[in-house]
Amino acid sequence: MKRILNCFSSDFKKLSGKETVQSIQASEGRTVMAEVGSHFQPLYSDISNPEIATAFGADFLLLNLFDVDHPSVNGIDADGSHVIERLKELTGRQIGINLEPVDIDSDAAENLDNLPKGRQATDESLKKAKELGIDFVCLTGNPKTGVTNDEILSAIYRADKVFGEDGFIIAGKMHGAGVRGEAGQSIIDEKTIEQFIVAGADVILIPSPGTVPGISIEEARKWVTTIHKHDALAMLSIGTSQEGSDAATIRQIALQNKMVGADIHHIGDAGYTGIAIPENIMDYSIAIRGKRHTIVRMAGSVNR
Repeated sequence: MKRILNCFSSDFKKLSGKETVQSIQASEGRTVMAEVGSHFQPLYSDISNPEIATAFGADFLLLNLFDVDHPSVNGIDADGSHVIERLKELTGRQIGINLEPVDIDSDAAENLDNLPKGRQATDESLKKAKELGIDFVCLTGNPKTGVTNDEILSAIYRADKVFGEDGFIIAGKMHGAGVRGEAGQSIIDEKTIEQFIVAGADVILIPSPGTVPGISIEEARKWVTTIHKHDALAMLSIGTSQEGSDAATIRQIALQNKMVGADIHHIGDAGYTGIAIPENIMDYSIAIRGKRHTIVRMAGSVNR
């Protein structure tokens, strides 16, 4: 098994879900996950946004707003049942999707959106995701969705039954997702982290310090210590449109996340609509692993 740092396209194809987690762990905090909105117009008409994110240094691609009942990625020339397969051919990366555990009884802090079933973390959606060739799922909530930690916990059990050893499960919230009482410092706690891991989550998602009010390096470090104590991985996320910030801010967040103990560094999809500013993906990568590994990742052919 290779570190993610040393993996090329042919290596990504061979890794099972649990092997991928081990490979990330062996990379010691030098793994980049780029989130991309699946249905937004590409930055440039000749190429898709996931391909751009790959070219600028992403190790993993996480599709946001992807509907498993109507699977499509703007800019990918394939019908629904083959769109993920085609995306893997073009990028050489493992592909994940966000599925959202909506709580219809949540204490809403704002007017909530009505999500299609294909975006929700139901048994049916999870099974369809696996059939489409999805490598991992991220159980989280977009703004105004009413996703709660209680429902995330229930969804982890469902996802673990569906994916087993074949995929891996990320769980947590990047922001409040429109729920009162689960924002800022109350977005997660150590008990919830432990429950997520016992249920089957391989990776716990928490906001990067500096992206959500009240979450300091010290607070995030405490959560990451709990995550590692229970043999799971920590993903520190930028989910508050700061993926569209200036390069200095990106580098600061990146190094803070490294100090906190991040195993995976996530950068969101709202720099430009549907993708981070591409240069910010590169700058983030350079900050946490230097030009050597960044250039190798950017230049590596999908035929390797």
